[in-house]
Amino acid sequence: MRVLESGFLFILLFNLLSWFQLPFLVVSSSSYEGHWYDYSAYTECKSYPEDPLYNGGILKDNVEGNFGNHLMETISYSPAFLLENLTATTRYTFSCWVKINAINYSSSLVKARLSIDDSKLECIGTVMARSDCWSFLKGGFVLDSPSKASLLFFESVEENLTDIMISSASLQPFTIEQWGMHQQNNIRLKRKRMVAVHLSDEKGNQISGASILIQQLSKDFPFGSAIAKTIIGNSAYQDWFIKRFNAAVFENELKWYVTEKEQGNLNYSLADQMLEFVRGNQILVRGHNIFWEDPQYTPKWVLDLNGEELKSVVDSRIQSLLSRYKGEFVHWDVNNEMLHFDFYEQRLGSDASLNFFQTAQQEDPLATLFMNDFNVVETCDDKNSSVDSYILRLRELMEGGAILDGIGLEGHFTRPNIPFMRAVIDKLATLNLPIWLTEIDISKKMDQQTQATYLEEVLREGFSHPSINGIMLWTALHPNGCYQMCLTDNNFKNLPTGDVVDKLLQEWQTNQTGGVTNEHGLYSFNGFLGEYKISVSFGNKSTVTTFSLPQGEETKHLNIQLY
Repeated sequence: MRVLESGFLFILLFNLLSWFQLPFLVVSSSSYEGHWYDYSAYTECKSYPEDPLYNGGILKDNVEGNFGNHLMETISYSPAFLLENLTATTRYTFSCWVKINAINYSSSLVKARLSIDDSKLECIGTVMARSDCWSFLKGGFVLDSPSKASLLFFESVEENLTDIMISSASLQPFTIEQWGMHQQNNIRLKRKRMVAVHLSDEKGNQISGASILIQQLSKDFPFGSAIAKTIIGNSAYQDWFIKRFNAAVFENELKWYVTEKEQGNLNYSLADQMLEFVRGNQILVRGHNIFWEDPQYTPKWVLDLNGEELKSVVDSRIQSLLSRYKGEFVHWDVNNEMLHFDFYEQRLGSDASLNFFQTAQQEDPLATLFMNDFNVVETCDDKNSSVDSYILRLRELMEGGAILDGIGLEGHFTRPNIPFMRAVIDKLATLNLPIWLTEIDISKKMDQQTQATYLEEVLREGFSHPSINGIMLWTALHPNGCYQMCLTDNNFKNLPTGDVVDKLLQEWQTNQTGGVTNEHGLYSFNGFLGEYKISVSFGNKSTVTTFSLPQGEETKHLNIQLY
């Protein structure tokens, strides 16, 4: 082991190692070679671990013998890595396979943590580890400032469980520029497509030198925001929203405590008026939510009910809501935040959520049914909402017969950890279900400029990730401010976050473009997915047509004849 420059830091790390009884490796980041990001992830527990991603990354040159890539069946303590010379702003991705050796526990949530120079402990990834097989942990981190020495170690949420084994560990750094390049490559492959326009006359002769004008009419990718009752009759708010977004979600106006504040007194007037607005402007809208497991947001009169009486009003709630709006909402968040709360399941039994999903599917078979929860991509310090907890709950519902079609990630961020966010989505993507970022905002604890910086990081990561199907902001406007983050002031003057959104909306669309056909009667362009209008003119002849540009790996060929 090399002697560290800081004696105090060495003592700190040595004490940590002694406390946890950890073997460790000294790792330098100077051995990095460029790689493309590996989206591989595993949710099944395996008899043997897979090989390390990136061949171990910057860990590979420091692994002696079989450490880091073998079963380690006889080791009775947890390994750790001493990481030297980590750089600021670098995106570090970490992965390994984990197994526990415990008599009293068949499984346990294991966290990978990073202790940096000031001894702050950061969670960088979690996995539900088992004693009979190997489970895959994927995470990552970004440092605010360089670190001469950091300790990457593992701990179980069970205080008396210290026998943790790892294998196939990998730490791979990416610069900001490399990370951005990977994002742009994904956007090119997932959000855009090449178009070849072939122009000919009525006899099939190619026409060269014709003028082509391309205009994008609408976008395929759903990008929207929450709206509140404040949009009703507010033409300025409506105009501002329509110019930007093609998707919406009602902030509170569909929730049970709003639509039935008093038992039997149903009032859907606010939701009806808001639905009229979105319908009239061809904006798709998510249904949020049917139930909310948090008793704080459950109607007060419902809190007093139990047994058959509660079951009766629950059934009435589903039937009333979904029969009224059948086919109107593309999604329903069926039972909100069920990883964190269990009001209905405590009173109606463990199958309560399963019954909610089954009934909702019967009432509105056209809607996509979602689980929706927080702190899945925001942090790994919340043991209730680890990525494996989410996956386990999804599988329980589906194995029980629920028609569950979507994964909702709320995304209420303080300081986002983008490599961790990507790793969690990678793992959820193995389920092959639609994934949406459903309530994106940045904590108001941050100043406005920091909110904007972090928001841009999150939105770029979401839009570029190949498994994200839509993004919703949580920015419904109120006179006294939004929940955490607004895009504008009350006069619709952009705040820094609004500038970020407008910049990205402009970047993620095909701006009006055009040119002339070449000698083969061909004009080509690379456009974002969506609906287009194409205007063609040659001499005294012209035509206008529209076409759809859906996702596809091949160039879309469009043949136009000019008569």
